[in-house]
Amino acid sequence: MRQAVVMAGGFGTRLRPLTIHRPKPMVPVLGRPIMEHVLLLLRRHGIRECVCLLYHQGEWIRNYFGDGSAWGMSLRYVQAEADYGTAGSVRNAADMLRNEPFVVISADVMTTIDLSAAIAFHRERQGMATLLLTRVPNPLSYGLVLTDSAGRILRFLEKPSWGELFSDTVNTGIYLLEPSVLELIPYRQEMDFGKDLFPAMVQQGLPLYGYVAEGYWRDIGTVGEYWQVHHDFTRGILVPEILGEQCGEHLWCGADVRIDPTASLRGRVILGDRVIIGPYAEVEDSVLGAECILGAGVSVRGSILWERVTVEAGAVISGAVVASGSIVGERSSVEEAAIIGEGCRIGADALIAAGVKLWPGKVVEDKAAVAYSLVQEERWTHGLFLNAKVAGKTNVEITPEFAARFGVALGNAFGAGTSVAVSRDAGNAARMIARALMAGLMSAGVNVVDLQVASVPQTRQELRTRRYAGGIHVRRSPRAAEQTEIVVFNAEGRDIPSGLAKTVERIFYGEDFRRAAAQQIGTLSFGERSAEGYIRHFLAALNAEVIQQRSFRLLVDYSGGLAANLFPMILGTLGCQAFAVNTYVDPLGRTPPLEESLVAEALRALGCELGVRIDYGAERITVFDRRGVWYSPARLLTLVLKLFLQTHRDQEPYVVAVPVAASAEVEEVAAEHGVRVLRVRNSHSAMMEATRDPAVRFVGGTRGDFIFPEYLFAADGMFSAAKLLEMLALTGWELSELDARLPRRYQREGLVPCPWERKGSVLRRALEHPVGSERLLIDGVKLIEPEWSVLIFPDRQSAAMVVIAEATTPERADAVLEEYTELVRQWQQ
Repeated sequence: MRQAVVMAGGFGTRLRPLTIHRPKPMVPVLGRPIMEHVLLLLRRHGIRECVCLLYHQGEWIRNYFGDGSAWGMSLRYVQAEADYGTAGSVRNAADMLRNEPFVVISADVMTTIDLSAAIAFHRERQGMATLLLTRVPNPLSYGLVLTDSAGRILRFLEKPSWGELFSDTVNTGIYLLEPSVLELIPYRQEMDFGKDLFPAMVQQGLPLYGYVAEGYWRDIGTVGEYWQVHHDFTRGILVPEILGEQCGEHLWCGADVRIDPTASLRGRVILGDRVIIGPYAEVEDSVLGAECILGAGVSVRGSILWERVTVEAGAVISGAVVASGSIVGERSSVEEAAIIGEGCRIGADALIAAGVKLWPGKVVEDKAAVAYSLVQEERWTHGLFLNAKVAGKTNVEITPEFAARFGVALGNAFGAGTSVAVSRDAGNAARMIARALMAGLMSAGVNVVDLQVASVPQTRQELRTRRYAGGIHVRRSPRAAEQTEIVVFNAEGRDIPSGLAKTVERIFYGEDFRRAAAQQIGTLSFGERSAEGYIRHFLAALNAEVIQQRSFRLLVDYSGGLAANLFPMILGTLGCQAFAVNTYVDPLGRTPPLEESLVAEALRALGCELGVRIDYGAERITVFDRRGVWYSPARLLTLVLKLFLQTHRDQEPYVVAVPVAASAEVEEVAAEHGVRVLRVRNSHSAMMEATRDPAVRFVGGTRGDFIFPEYLFAADGMFSAAKLLEMLALTGWELSELDARLPRRYQREGLVPCPWERKGSVLRRALEHPVGSERLLIDGVKLIEPEWSVLIFPDRQSAAMVVIAEATTPERADAVLEEYTELVRQWQQ
C-alpha cells in the first residue's frame, strides 16, 4: 500500500486545557506532535502519500506540516465543512485517492504496530477491509470485535458498556480498505466506521477481517492516556522514534542544547532544540520541549514541559504538564498531576496543588496557593454523560456552580427561546441543584417550566405533550446515596440522544457559552396542571370500569417515595380499597427496608388480595399475593407476561421484549400464544429502545420494571401496578393460582471478585468455552443448554463478575453456579 487517509479532525475535548488553543493531533508527545509520530510510522512502512482530513483548527496542521516534503512525504488536505463521521469524512476525500487499497489511521494514536505484517495479512485474506485489533485491559472506550479462527469478523460493537463486553479484543481505529468500500458510503452524509459501516458489512456477509497486531498502541483521548504514554516511555515500555540525537544511555538531545556541568539528569530524558539547563538543576524522567529554560537549582521530575517554558531559579515541578509559553516563578512549586495551560504566569513562591488545572493565560500572583482548578472539570475527563445521566458526589462534584454552567450548556444546545421542563425529587440536594440548573437555562435564554417534585414517569409524560425542547430530572442516585443524578430527556421524553449529549459536552468543556441579552433572559413558570394531565392520560390507558367492578382490596407500600403524591387519588378513582404504608415523601430519599414477614402478616390481617410496593422513584414494583408470598422479580415477570398475553390475544401476532437475564420461563409462556420473544441488554435504556419497534407490545424487566408501549415507552411503577389490577380483573386469576400453573425454572446468582482489567479476558474465555449448544452475546456471554443455562457479565459497580445460573431443578441450578463460579476464577489467570 502506498497511500493513507489520516483522520485529523478531533476536538480533543477530554484533553482540555491542553487543546484549548491547538487541535488534538498537534499536542506534543515525547517532543513531537502526536500526528508526527503517526506520519513517521506510515513512512517506515513505505506509505508516503497521505490525505489529511481536517476539521477543528485545521490551519495548525497545514502550517506545521505543509506539503510534507520535509518528512519525505506527500501531504494533501481536505477541510471538512461539517462533521460527517469517520466513514463519511473518508468518502468525501475519495477524489484525492488512487484507485487502490489504502490505510485509514487516526492522527491521535501512539503506536508501534507493524503495518507491513497487517498489510500482508490483508492481501492474503483478500477481504474488502481489515481492522487492526489489539487486546487491552479495559475495552469500554473502544470498538469490540469478535472474529473466527481465520480472522473473519463475526460481530462488531462500538464502545460497549460493561454488560455488553464479550472480549478484550478491540478496534485500534486503523483500517486497511479496498477502494470498493467507498461505494458503500453515501456522499455528504454522516456515517461512522464502527457504528454504521462495519456492522452493516458484517450483516451483509461482506468479507471483513480482523488482524490482532503486536506492538504498542494507545489512543490518546484523555489526560490520563496522555500521562500513560509518558509513563510507558520512562519505564521503557514504549520505544518510539525520538526527535534529536541520543547523547547518553537514556538521554536524547535536540540541536544547540546547553546543559550546565553541575546539572543532574537521571532516568529517561528528552531535550528539544535550544534547551538551556542552568547550574545545579535536576531533571529526571521528563520531556522538555524546544527553547525551554531551567534556572539555577530547578527540579523537574516526571514532568512534561512543552516548548518555550521558563522555570525560574529554585522552582520545583513534580509530575506535571506545563504547556507552551508558560512561566513558573522562582521558588514556586507545581505538584503531582497539575496541568498548566498555555501562556500562564505563575508568580514567585506560589503553590499549584496536586491535580489543579489552570486554563490558558491564567495569572497566579506571588506567594499564592491554588488548591482548586481555576476552571474545575477534573471529575469529567471521561465525558459528562453516562446513559443520558450526569452523576457525581453531591455538593462535591455536582455543585450549584457546576449545575449553573451545565444549565447554560444545555440551554445553548436546546436553543434560546425554547422551553424546557425541570423536575426533581423531594430532597434538599435535588432542590438546590435544580434551581442552579434553571438559572443556567434562563441565562441561555431558555424558558423554564418548573414541575417541582415529580417522578421520572410523570416528567416523561409531560414532555410527550410536545411543548418542550427537552426536560431534566434531578434526583438522589438510586445506586449511591451520596450521589446526585441529572437525567436529561429529549423533546419526546426519551433519554437524550448521544449526538445531542456530545454537543452539550462540547459546549460545556469549551466554555463557548452564549448568554442571552438582558431583555432575552428566559422566563420561569410552574407546571401547575402537569399532575392533572398525567392522571388523565394514565386513566385513559386503562380499562377503569373492569377494575372498579372488581373492587380490589390491597396493601400499598409507597416506600416514602414520589408515588405517594398521586397514586392514592388514582386508586380512589379506580374504586380500590387501599391500605397504605410509608405514605410520606422522604426528603432524603431513604427507602424503608422491605419487611417480608410484616407485609405478609398485614396482608392476612387486613384481608387484602395482594400487596404492591412502589419504589422511591415510582418506576418499579414488588408484589405479594394474598398469602403474603413475595414474588421474585424474575417470577413476577413470568406472571405479568402471562396475564398480558391472555388479555391481549386480539393484538397477536406481536413481539415481547425481555432482558437476556430473564428466565427461560418467558419463552415457554410466550410459545403457548405464538408470540416471539426479543432478548435485549440488562438495562432500562435497552428496554426503552426496544419500544421503537411497533411490533413490540410489552417489555418486561428483571427488577420489577415493566413497559407498556401503548401507554409510555418507559417503566412507570404506578401504571404497572394499575395494569396488573386490570389484567387480574379481566382474567379472574388469583396470583397464587396462576403461579401454580405456570412452568418454573430456578435461578441462582453469584458475584465473583474480578479485577476490572481482567473482565474482558474472562468474557473472551467464556466465549471460547466448548460448552453450550447456543450462545447469546447480548449482554455478557450466555451459554444455553436444553436443561440449563449460565449468564456471565461484568458487574457495573464493582470489580466483580456476575454469574446467573438457571436450570429445571434447584439442585442443578446450584451445581451450575458452583461450576461456573470456579471457572470465572480460573479464567482470570
